[in-house]
Amino acid sequence: MTLSRLPVILDGDPGLDDAIAWLLALASPELDVLGITAVHGNVDLGKTLWNTGVVLALARQSVPYYAGADRPLVRGELTAANVHGQTGLPAQFLPEAEQAPEEQHAVNFIGRTVRSRPGEVTIIATGPLTTLALAFRIAPDLPDLVKEVVWMGGSTGQGNRTPAAEFNALADPHAARIVFGSGVKLRMVGLNVTMGCIATPERVKALQNLGNAAGQVSAEMLTAYADVYRERYGLSGGALHDPLAVAAAIQPDLLNWQDMRVDVETQEGLNFGRTVCDLYGSTQHANARVAVGVNDAAFFNLLLQRLATLP
Repeated sequence: MTLSRLPVILDGDPGLDDAIAWLLALASPELDVLGITAVHGNVDLGKTLWNTGVVLALARQSVPYYAGADRPLVRGELTAANVHGQTGLPAQFLPEAEQAPEEQHAVNFIGRTVRSRPGEVTIIATGPLTTLALAFRIAPDLPDLVKEVVWMGGSTGQGNRTPAAEFNALADPHAARIVFGSGVKLRMVGLNVTMGCIATPERVKALQNLGNAAGQVSAEMLTAYADVYRERYGLSGGALHDPLAVAAAIQPDLLNWQDMRVDVETQEGLNFGRTVCDLYGSTQHANARVAVGVNDAAFFNLLLQRLATLP
C-alpha cells in the first residue's frame, strides 16, 4: 500500500529547536516537504536563511527554500540570541550550506503553492507568524485554501519571554492576531505542552548515541540550550518546543486537543503578546484547536527513531 504523504510547508526561524524540528520533518515519510520559508525571530533573517541551507545540508536533502519577512509588522525586532547563540545554531561540526535560496519571496511561494493544491497544504510554523500574516493580507481568500496551520507558539498559561507572552507570539503579536483572525484552520502547540517535553541528559545522550551527524549536532545544540533552562526554570534540560509541533502534524494523537477561542493582545503593556485562551468556553466561537496534553515518551521515541534514519 502506498503511503499518502501530507504536503507541508515549513516556516520558521532556526534557531536550534527549529533545526531539530525540520530534521524530524525531513526524516518523516508521512510528510512531503514542498518548501521551507525562513523568517526573522531567534536570530535575524540573514542568519535564519543561512541556517535553513545548513539544515538541508545536514539532512542531505534538496528542498527549495525562501526568504520571508525580515522584521515584525509593527513592533521593533526581537531576537533570542541569548538562548540560541549568535548564529542560531550553537554546534561546532555543521556542514556548509550547499544550496542557495530561491529568488522568489516566501510570501509569493506560499500563495502559489497553496493555490496549486487547494485544501491540501499544511503549513507548520515554528517562528513568528509575520510571513504568513503578510500572505493572508495580500490574498484574503488564501486562508480558506490552506488545509491547516500548525503553529508552535503562545500558551494557555505563562509566557517565557515575559510572564505573559511566549517568544514567537511576542516577536510579532500583530501578525499572530491576523492569522488567528483569518478563519484559517489552526492548531496551536504552546508552552503549556512543550515545557513538558524536556531534552534531559539521558535523552541528549540517546541522540548522541545514534552515531550519525544529525544526532550528534542535535545533542550538541541541546547541551548548549540546557544551561538556560536549568538556570531560568529549574529543569534538567531544554524544551523541545518546535519538534513537538512537527510531531503534531505527523501524529496528532500524540497530543490532546481542545477547541477554544484564542485572541492575541497587541496593546503594549504587561500582557503584550499574550495568547488569551478561552479555556472554559466563555465565548461561543472557537478559532483554534489548542494542545492541552502530550504523550511525552511517545513523542521523544518518534523523534529519536526518525533522526536515526538521517545521515
